[in-house]
Amino acid sequence: MKILVCEDDEMVLKMVEFKLRKDGYEVQLAGDGKAALDQIRSFQPDLIITDIMMPYLTGLEIVHQVRKTLNLATPIIIVSSIGLEKTVLEAFQLGADDFITKPFSPNELSVRVKKLLMKTA
Repeated sequence: MKILVCEDDEMVLKMVEFKLRKDGYEVQLAGDGKAALDQIRSFQPDLIITDIMMPYLTGLEIVHQVRKTLNLATPIIIVSSIGLEKTVLEAFQLGADDFITKPFSPNELSVRVKKLLMKTA
């Protein structure tokens, strides 16, 4: 299974990458929204994990692009330090499948990833 992680915080990116590779996933990384969209088109991930606040395109814009422009049903987990109800609701309205507030446990993320991938298998 292929997972794309879109995150501009290098520490979070490395932590998530390490945990997911340890879990046996093929992981691709993107440090900004533009790179994320390029990766989605070329890598065709089975799941996308994206931060909200990123350069070029936000995580919410990525969700919108994946659902409306690319018309993909790829599961998307939003990760953000912005836990505002308005932001969470907007993420789900745009088509996100899950939302995790930072800081989070790599083990919690791992469980949520497995759950979403089992639904789509």
